[in-house]
Amino acid sequence: MRLLIELTLLAAVAARGADLPYFCVLSDDAGAWPEILSAIGLQQKPAGMARVFVARTGAAASADWIGRVDKGAVLILEGESPLAEVFGFRRGKNATRVNSITDIHNPGLRTVWEHGLELPVFELPPGARVFARERWGGAPLEAGLRRGAGGVLWVAAPPGEKGYDRFPYLLNALAEVGLDPPFRSWRLWAFFDPSYRLRVDLDYFARLWARSGISGLHVAAWHYFEPDAARDRYLEALIEACHREGITVYAWLELPHVSEKFWADHPEWREQTALLQDAELDWRKLMNLSNRDCSLAVSAGLRRLIGRFDWDGVNLAELYFESLEGIGNPARFTPMNTDVRALFRKEKGFDPIELFRSRSDEKSRRMFLDFRSELARKMQQEWLGEIEGARREKPGLDLVLTHVDDRLDSGMRDAVGADAARTLPLLDRHSFTFLIEDPATVWDVGPQRYRTIAGRYRTLTAHPDRLAIDLNIVERYQNVYPTKQQTGTELFQLAHFASTSFHRVALYFENSLLPADLKLLPSAAAGSPRLESLGRKTAVESADGVGIPWKEGAAVDGRPWPVMDSETVWLPAGAHTLEPAPQRTGVRLLRLNAALKAARVAGPGAIEFSYASESRAIAVLDRAPRRVEIDGSEERPRLAGPNTLLLPRGQHVVTIEAQP
Repeated sequence: MRLLIELTLLAAVAARGADLPYFCVLSDDAGAWPEILSAIGLQQKPAGMARVFVARTGAAASADWIGRVDKGAVLILEGESPLAEVFGFRRGKNATRVNSITDIHNPGLRTVWEHGLELPVFELPPGARVFARERWGGAPLEAGLRRGAGGVLWVAAPPGEKGYDRFPYLLNALAEVGLDPPFRSWRLWAFFDPSYRLRVDLDYFARLWARSGISGLHVAAWHYFEPDAARDRYLEALIEACHREGITVYAWLELPHVSEKFWADHPEWREQTALLQDAELDWRKLMNLSNRDCSLAVSAGLRRLIGRFDWDGVNLAELYFESLEGIGNPARFTPMNTDVRALFRKEKGFDPIELFRSRSDEKSRRMFLDFRSELARKMQQEWLGEIEGARREKPGLDLVLTHVDDRLDSGMRDAVGADAARTLPLLDRHSFTFLIEDPATVWDVGPQRYRTIAGRYRTLTAHPDRLAIDLNIVERYQNVYPTKQQTGTELFQLAHFASTSFHRVALYFENSLLPADLKLLPSAAAGSPRLESLGRKTAVESADGVGIPWKEGAAVDGRPWPVMDSETVWLPAGAHTLEPAPQRTGVRLLRLNAALKAARVAGPGAIEFSYASESRAIAVLDRAPRRVEIDGSEERPRLAGPNTLLLPRGQHVVTIEAQP
C-alpha cells in the first residue's frame, strides 16, 4: 500500500525531483540503505522529492515505474518482487549457495560473505549488465541497465546490516546506471612512498591524484635525507608535477628513523631494545634522539633536507616509541639506550632495564611508563620547535604532527608512549595540525568510530579546528568481511564519517587506494553538505566548502561566479545560492588548494578571491596571470606551471588580471 501512495506523490513532482540528490526507501524498514547512499552525499527525503528509490524485497508491481525511470529516476531493486519482474529480473528454477563473489570492478579481489545465503538463480532482462556473480557457479547477483534518462540496479539479496557485507562495489555499480553524486571535495591528504612509484609518469599520477580529491601529498622524506643526484631529480620532478596540479607536498618524517645510511654510519647512536639489541624493528631503524650528538646531527640533516627541496610542509609522524605489545615484549620495547636509562636512574633511583629482570612490580613499571610518555612529549615539543625554526627561511611551511590515537584504544599510551592529553597542550604554543592516526587495533570497528574519536579529542584542546584524522587503507590482520582491505562502500563510509567529524582527512597510503574507488572518493570525502531547491536557484550549505557538479555558467548569491572548472563549481563554506548564468569568457579559478572565503568577478579580465591556508596556497587558473595583487600590493607572480600560481601562507586577498 505504501508503494502505491508514493507513486501518486511522485507523479505530482516528477520534474522537480529529477536533478536533486535525494533518495527514498519505499519501505517501513529501510535497512542499511540510508547508510549506503548517504556515504556519497545523497540525502533522504520523502518520495515526492527523490530521484533515487529503493524498492525492497516483495515490492508491489506498477507499470508507472517504467515511465519514471525513462524520465530520469534511478530505481534500486532488492531481491525477488513483483516490481523486479516488471523490469525483467525473475526468479529461475534453480538455487545456489553463495559464500563468495566476484565483481567486475575488481575481479581479483577476494570477497567472502561472513554468513552465506541460499539464493535463487535469477533470469535477467536483455541488455542487463552483470556487475557481480557467485564465484564458482557464476550466478548473477548484481546487475543493472540504463533506460532512457534513468537506470535500474538490482541485487539478489539485501546488502547486509553494515551496507557493505555482501556487495562492496554497490555504489560503483549505481554510478554506472546513471547516478552522479551531488558533491565533490578536494581536501584529502595522502601518504606517498616513492619506492612504489619509481618508474611511473609523474604528471599522469599528479593529475590522477587531483581528480581523486587529493590536495596534499606527504612524501617519505627519509629516502632523501642524504643528497643523491638521481633520487633528488625524481623528487624535484614529483614536487613540480604536484604543484602544477595544485597539490601541496609535505616532507613526511618518521623519527626516530632517520635513514638507512644514517643507521649504517652511526652504530654508536642506535636505539636499544629491552634485550639491549639494536632497535631495527620492521622497516624502521630507530636512532637514539636522547643523545645530544645524535640529535644535533639529525637536526643539521633535516635543515639541509628542508632547504634542498620546494616543500610546502613537514609531517613529524609517529614520534614516540615501540612496541605495540608494550612492555610485555622486550624484543621490541624501546627506549632502552644508555642515555635514557641514565636519566631515569638519576630521577627515580633504579635502572629501567631491571624491569625485565628482577624488578617487575607494577609500581616500578608505572613509574617508567609515565616517564616514557613524558619523554615522548618532550621529544615532540623539541622537534616541533626545530621545524618551526625552519619557517624563518621558508615562511610558507605548514607543520603536521601525526600521533596514534590513544583515546579509543587507551592501551596505546603504555604500548608506544603516545599520550594525546600530554601532547595536545602544545597547540597553545605551536602552530601545527594534530593528525590522529587510526590504530591497527580498531581497524575492524565500523566507520562511526570517527565520531567517537572526534568527540574525545575535542574535550582535550581549545583548538578543535587543528584536529585531523588519518585513515589506514591497508589489509587488516583481523578477520573482517567481505574484504580484508577497506574498499567500495566501506571505504566511502569511512571517508564520509571521517570528513563529517574532522576538517582534514588523510589516507595511508596513495599506493593502497584501489582504482575502482578513485572516482567516488571525492564525493565520499565531501562531508555532509545540504542542498535544497528554491525554484530556479539551489541553496547549498557546507561546513568546509564543497564542489557541485556543474557544466554551465553560474551565479552564486546573485553574482557571476569565477571559481569553477568544466565539471564543477566550487563554493566557500557556509550557506549560498547557486543558479545558472551566462557562460563567462574571462579568467576562471579552476582549483584552489586553500579554504576559499569569497570570490568575485573584478572586471572583464580579472577576478578577486580571499583564502586562508596553513601552508603555501596554490591557485590553478584557466589561463596565465598577467598581473597579481596580494592584499592590495602588486606582486611578481610566482608560477609552478603556465597557469598555476603559488601564493603565501595565511589569510590573504588576491586580485588577478589574466592574459586574454
